[in-house]
Amino acid sequence: MAQSTFSTHVGMVDILPDEVDKWQKLERIIHEEAKKFNFEEIRTPIMEQTELIARGVGQLTDIVSKEMFAFDRGDDHYVLRPECTAPVARAYVEHHLDQRGGSQNLYYIGPMFRAEKPQKGRQRQFHQFGAEIIGAADPAADVDIIAFMMSIYDRVGISNTTLKLNSVGDPESRKAYTQVLKDHFRPHLSEMSEVSQDRFEKNPLRILDSKEEEDQPFVEDAPVITDFLTDETAEHYSRVKELLTELDIPFEEDPYLVRGLDYYTRTAFELVSPDLGAQDALGGGGRYDLLIEEIGGQPTPAVGFAAGIERLFIACEELDIQLAEEEMLDVYIVTLGDEARKWGINHLPKLREAGLSASMDYIGRSMKSQMKDADRENARHVIIVGSHELEAGKFVLRNMKESEEEAFTFDEILERLTS
Repeated sequence: MAQSTFSTHVGMVDILPDEVDKWQKLERIIHEEAKKFNFEEIRTPIMEQTELIARGVGQLTDIVSKEMFAFDRGDDHYVLRPECTAPVARAYVEHHLDQRGGSQNLYYIGPMFRAEKPQKGRQRQFHQFGAEIIGAADPAADVDIIAFMMSIYDRVGISNTTLKLNSVGDPESRKAYTQVLKDHFRPHLSEMSEVSQDRFEKNPLRILDSKEEEDQPFVEDAPVITDFLTDETAEHYSRVKELLTELDIPFEEDPYLVRGLDYYTRTAFELVSPDLGAQDALGGGGRYDLLIEEIGGQPTPAVGFAAGIERLFIACEELDIQLAEEEMLDVYIVTLGDEARKWGINHLPKLREAGLSASMDYIGRSMKSQMKDADRENARHVIIVGSHELEAGKFVLRNMKESEEEAFTFDEILERLTS
């Protein structure tokens, strides 16, 4: 047999059958929590126009400048979506979702793509779940989106987390703060990392997000943005903290927390876990009141979050949380001979119509091999069918857990298994 020369691309992995159970369980949790919080699912294409992502996320962000999978077809420019907030905002504008009335509470689950160096918990194709409340300016929306995010981790059992909170201000606040920040960093710029030197002119707030060791002494004593908030923005931030406290959602203020995307305004938050190591973020988000207008809509307030599924699974591993439930097959039909196999094929649909999960052997293996297969499939019961059973019209029903067996007609078996 020729050896296969094909493999997945670097940074993209197959999700094999043994792993799918935990994905499905997490997705069920997300859907169930979304229903409790009255969020509706939205599904956008994995390809978007390059200009949407560039304008929505920001031309100077790492995502747009270095990490997009972008390609052209004729005069059209496409990108594999690196995040989902801009696509959801695009769908909101394109389909006039504001005309449905009230705020639009939307959530999503799906793959994203970034051309970065693969590492643990950060692949080039990765998966996120997230949510957006579009059309609500009230601080209560900020808190509800945080509560929705936290409810999913609570359901999973991940409690070893810290919610970090900050305000990144409005354009007026940020303009004043940016100037003070540049004045602070400028005398030390030659001592700082190349990345931060590059960010100094393009987006100095991103220096606060630096993990480079040489930058830390200058970041640690940098001025904080909360000292430069306008009265309205400061009042919004204060109300968010009050509501979180009233709901018993613990948080830790981090005056240097900034988000990596340009569309954030006012509230910014991040959920971190020490179980993830240096790259400790599970998810995060914030308010983006300027995004809808930036991509062609009317000025519309909005707030949302996004969280990494692979990162959630890493935290589960570290905390020994078994997310997947043990899957069991209700019935496995063991057949001996061609006539028995025909009987099995004819009766499988009847078992399934009765709501039972059922399978059988299709390749004519020995009874011993079929029993091993039934055990591997974690079958609760086995129906053994051979020439003797066909002649008698009664078939052996074996309880695999109790190791007990008895002969019944098929109707009697069906009644026992469904009662």
